[in-house]
Amino acid sequence: MVIEMILAVLVGCYIISSLILFKFPMLVHKRKDVKFVCRHISHRGGAGENYENTLSAFRHAVELGTDMLELDCQLTRDGQVVVSHDSVLDVRTELKGAISEYDYAELPPIKEHIPVDFMPGTSFSSKSEDRRFPLLEETFQHFPSTPINIDIKTDNNELIEKVSDLVKKYGREHITVWGNIKDVVTRKCYKMNPNVCLLFSARRVCVMLLQLYTGILPFMPVKETHLEIFMPAHMMKIYSSRFDVKWWHIIVAKIANMLLIRRSLFEHLSKRGVQTYLWVMNTEEDFRCAFETGATGVMTDYPTKLKTFLEENPQYCLNHKLSLT
Repeated sequence: MVIEMILAVLVGCYIISSLILFKFPMLVHKRKDVKFVCRHISHRGGAGENYENTLSAFRHAVELGTDMLELDCQLTRDGQVVVSHDSVLDVRTELKGAISEYDYAELPPIKEHIPVDFMPGTSFSSKSEDRRFPLLEETFQHFPSTPINIDIKTDNNELIEKVSDLVKKYGREHITVWGNIKDVVTRKCYKMNPNVCLLFSARRVCVMLLQLYTGILPFMPVKETHLEIFMPAHMMKIYSSRFDVKWWHIIVAKIANMLLIRRSLFEHLSKRGVQTYLWVMNTEEDFRCAFETGATGVMTDYPTKLKTFLEENPQYCLNHKLSLT
């Protein structure tokens, strides 16, 4: 009887302390000192309005007033860090093979028509002369004060080291976020340069959810500064037009959405200085849904649409700015 009472007291204390620290994490955790707050993030520079991952796309988004550019990096045979989502050339150019098999000077121009990945059935077409793969270095040079979100696309130690060197060379550690969905890549990034803001990997997202629903998250340290996730139900809606979606896929997506997209979780992370970005959101309905969940920012292929939405709905900007101060 005594042992049962002791266990009950311990469990009660654990639950109460967990709830208190979930609401007030600053009691035991030092708030992360992130130097920027982003609500408007341009996915690949705005893949629905300009050639993705090009200087013209980045310039357009920055001129609109985007808070952050999101881009992807690959490494060429001669060790140049280029901005490209795909590791192979087949998708975006007329040449076949991997980017890593060519020197930078050998890379071909991008095709005139490019599909928008997160808007099925749509494509982008332009006569812009800027149809080349830019170097990460020149991107830093053109946009020295704009926060940039870098997806390290391949598990390549040289690529990670070179990106880190460029970030340090241009004094961008305080306005750069990097990582990858793969935990091995993200861990290497953190080890290479822990001063750069860090994304959650997919594995770390799963660990965080386990900690959340067992009540231990408020007690645990978090090295990441940015949670960048998709809404499972939203992604299911996008891919249902491309693939044969079964009834159980929809159920799994809805359950995953309920577990992951939680305002209480986002608010807890926000109090610890961790920002939450939802991607890729391309319609007014998407934008509203994302901000209603309590996400810090929205990543979009259509930066003009998102700018217009925020101008017409300033309450989202004000609410999220206040929640992160």
